[in-house]
Amino acid sequence: MHGYELIQQIAEKSNGTWKPSPGSIYPALSQLEDEGLVLIDKVAGRKTAALTDEGRTHTENHRAELGSPWDDVAESVGVDARDLRALIGQLMGAAGQVAGVGTPKQVEQAAEILTEARRSLYRILAEDESDDRGSDETGHTPDAP
Repeated sequence: MHGYELIQQIAEKSNGTWKPSPGSIYPALSQLEDEGLVLIDKVAGRKTAALTDEGRTHTENHRAELGSPWDDVAESVGVDARDLRALIGQLMGAAGQVAGVGTPKQVEQAAEILTEARRSLYRILAEDESDDRGSDETGHTPDAP
């Protein structure tokens, strides 16, 4: 596989939780090549990586130690974070559509919505968690004077 395919494969196996950048994939592949575990070759103008016999042997001999890194990453990120990432992807798709085919006024409206969404998210983080103890829609807690 070439680097982009590896990135896609890792993202898929981790349910979108882990999507390494090219800036991390290519140095890692280079290191694995230096260690004799991977062979880098040009195929159709693209650098591809394949495990060497030594790489396959190393993987088989250390399977338990190597584990399943994508599962480890997916387990380390809560379901809520994965749900937010899915929503962000949908939001990016919609924003891309508006940017691509929207009128100047629609693009301006979308920019305002995105700016307000960003501000609202930061306000959530800025809120004191102690304020979130069962308040009603007016922000008053049932016991509060």
